[in-house]
Amino acid sequence: MDPVQAFLQANALTPAPHAPGSRYYGVPTAQMTMPDGLAVVYLKRRFLPPASAFSVLKTVPVAPDDRLDTIAAQHLGDPLQWWRIADGNGAMLPEALVANVASQPAAALAITLPEGMAGAGDAE
Repeated sequence: MDPVQAFLQANALTPAPHAPGSRYYGVPTAQMTMPDGLAVVYLKRRFLPPASAFSVLKTVPVAPDDRLDTIAAQHLGDPLQWWRIADGNGAMLPEALVANVASQPAAALAITLPEGMAGAGDAE
């Protein structure tokens, strides 16, 4: 048997519940046992990082019919990274972010580096 697999099976090493690219990577988990004995693992709170924690790569114009997943696909290369745009723009309600921003004159969203990664500022 593979030594890493043997280690995992012995519960000596617990894999991270979320991949490094996930919005929830690094968020602590807890476990609750239901009345029927089923163990349910859940995420503890994840707080929205402050906008100052992000370095802006560029700003992109948005229209009311734009979606975060398509913006992420175009500018980050992965539609599943939409949450990075939401976090970088301080969005508590990501589904309303594009509509709220696009209703303003000269509407734009910041495309940012991951939280805490230093950058050279707005590259545009």
